[in-house]
Amino acid sequence: MKILFQGDSITDASRDRSDIHNLGHGYPFYAAELIKEKYPDIEFEFINQGIGGNRAENLLARWEEDTIAHNPDIISILIGVNDTWHNSNPNDNWMKHSYFERCYRNILTQLKEKTHAKIILIEQFLLYTPDKAYFREDMAPKIEITRKLAREFADAYIPMDGLFAKASVGTAPTRFAEDGVHPTKAGAELMAKYYLEAISPLIEEIK
Repeated sequence: MKILFQGDSITDASRDRSDIHNLGHGYPFYAAELIKEKYPDIEFEFINQGIGGNRAENLLARWEEDTIAHNPDIISILIGVNDTWHNSNPNDNWMKHSYFERCYRNILTQLKEKTHAKIILIEQFLLYTPDKAYFREDMAPKIEITRKLAREFADAYIPMDGLFAKASVGTAPTRFAEDGVHPTKAGAELMAKYYLEAISPLIEEIK
């Protein structure tokens, strides 16, 4: 069973890009370990194609080679924070929400038309840090777009922004992402926990 992780630096997690099976040190690594532990009788192929700095438009540009060509059984996508971050200075030049949606919708449409893959969408997230709090102005509407696309295309959805907000009650948000974006080990492990919950029904359906 082929499982493909796709996204930006949160998925990339310093992986060795010369080896698509190298999962880096982020949530894909921990999720794969949990999946193998839960399903020891299934042979899995895990592929990580996350690239740091990517936005939805970058995924679209490399979609055929880095995703469609692999024809995964299950794909997860986490994209969106850079679509806000890379246009935040000056913050009156935010990326148009319609453009973000158009790029994201295109890649999801291709998945439906060209593959048999089950689709997991992971919500882009931002944990509170004073220097990035203003990102919310742009990110909140883009999260709503991700949720809308999930209702249309996804087989499973991980509402990670809300889940990290929940986890941050009673503890410092920096426990999970020191800069508000890139998960610490605790953040990556928490993501992996929710990843397993989301993917398990899909694995059961396919096996």
